[in-house]
Formats: sequence, C-alpha cells, structure tokens
Amino acid sequence: MATKGNFTLVEWKRLLESPLLVGFAINGDDSSGFLSTLTDGLANETALAEAKLNPRDDELIWAVTDDLMTSEGRAISREGIRERALAELKQTAAILDAKAPANSAAFKAWLGQIADEVAAASSAGRALASGGARLNDAEKETLAEIKLVFGT
Repeated sequence: MATKGNFTLVEWKRLLESPLLVGFAINGDDSSGFLSTLTDGLANETALAEAKLNPRDDELIWAVTDDLMTSEGRAISREGIRERALAELKQTAAILDAKAPANSAAFKAWLGQIADEVAAASSAGRALASGGARLNDAEKETLAEIKLVFGT
C-alpha cells in the first residue's frame, strides 16, 4: 500500500493540492453565485475532515488528509498559488488594456476593490478568531502587488 514515502516532494505536493483543486474546479463551473462558492468550500473542508473518520478510506487518503490538517501541509498545498494567481492577473490586465481600453481602468479598480474586501474579510475573521493582526506581511505584500498589477 502506498504511503507518503512512495512519492517525491513534487508528487506529494500535487497530491496535497488535489483535494483543493477539485473544489476549485467544481466552483469554477458553478453559476449559482458567491454563497454557493462558500458552501462548496465548506463542503470541501468537511469532506477532508470526514475522510479521517471513514474506515473504508485507505492509508494514502489518511496521509494526505493528515498533512492537510497541519499548517505545514496547508502551506505546501498552497505553494505557488499566489504566483500563479498574480501571473493570471497580469494577463488579465494586459487583455483589458488591449481589448477594452475604455473600460480597463474601471475594471482594474473593481478588481483592486475586490482584493481589498477579501483581505479585510480575511483579517477580520482572523481578528475575531484570535485577536490577530489586521493583515499579515504576506497579505500586505500580495495586496500591494495586486494594486501594482492594476495600477490602483
């Protein structure tokens, strides 16, 4: 039976990303709205938690869920997502500038506003949960890079 030791670090990272990517893929095809996206995210988290309790799941599933339940495992699964997202946003900005120059500034400002609101929601949730800081350094840096990409 396969365990974590059967995989390279790169392969293991892909296994850790896979449950999250399944959720992203499902959400990407969902036209039911934002609330549905949140509900789907919760369902993804619930499915991961339930896998730990399910006796029919195998050791590999348990190993992946064990890792995803740690801060290190979550960090590994998210590694590179920020860079990929910023690269996609740069492409979006270029498309807007080329194909919709009259709308580009307003659209980029709107995306910048979304980034502000998501960052505020994230920090508010953290503050409620732990009395933590408004934005951590990584969030501040990402928000600044998004603003730079969109010129907002």
